[in-house]
Amino acid sequence: MSWQAYGKTLIVRHMIESKERNSQAANTGLSTVASATEGETVPMARASSLMVPIRSLGANHRARIARHLLALEPHDRYLRFGFAANDAQIQRYADGLNFERDEIFGIYNRRLELIAMAHLAFCADGKLSDCAEFGVSVLKSARGRGYGGRLFDRAAMHARNAGIGRMFIHALSENTPMLRIARKAGAKVEHDGSESEAHLLLLPATLDSRLTELVAEQLALTDYRIKVQVKQFRDALGGVMAHRSAVSDARQSSPK
Repeated sequence: MSWQAYGKTLIVRHMIESKERNSQAANTGLSTVASATEGETVPMARASSLMVPIRSLGANHRARIARHLLALEPHDRYLRFGFAANDAQIQRYADGLNFERDEIFGIYNRRLELIAMAHLAFCADGKLSDCAEFGVSVLKSARGRGYGGRLFDRAAMHARNAGIGRMFIHALSENTPMLRIARKAGAKVEHDGSESEAHLLLLPATLDSRLTELVAEQLALTDYRIKVQVKQFRDALGGVMAHRSAVSDARQSSPK
């Protein structure tokens, strides 16, 4: 058997085993993550079984990332960046994203609008090479669907597979949705006046965690390609309909 065929067999087997584990987890409603205090496993609320395609974003998505962040309302900008960021500051942030060092994850709707994104920033300091910081933003129209938590789980899985031992979140104390996500994941949250910091210890990577990320990324890429094709078809169909309408109007308005 070739390595490619063997790899496909592993992925299929992994998907079957994952479904079985999800079915068992559904009976208890619990999953496990590493505790930020003693490294033990602690219960975490089971996420919805509805799949949310989350894909990695490269430099070719920089413009869409900027549009997403610029579309945030003033208060959401304040919570995301910790200050009232203006358009120029947000654009500089987007322009300065390091896609080779960090990991950016996004959720697109069927119109290829980036409705939620997360930035997993790896520490440049060699002494803190096993740490990564998480930041997330969700458009107001997409709130209440658990996207922030899904992005956190996706980022944590990637960090774990990349050999990161600790994930942390630096947020304003009033940013309760972000801190709630961290607590649900089992993170330890420390408050210091108007600012808070959450720490989450990650378990070492396993074959299962690596295959889970591989399958999730492939499914997200497939979903994105389908959305691109559907949008292209709709745009083309819209162009044809607009042309027909213009021709029809021209015929009706022309003198007989």
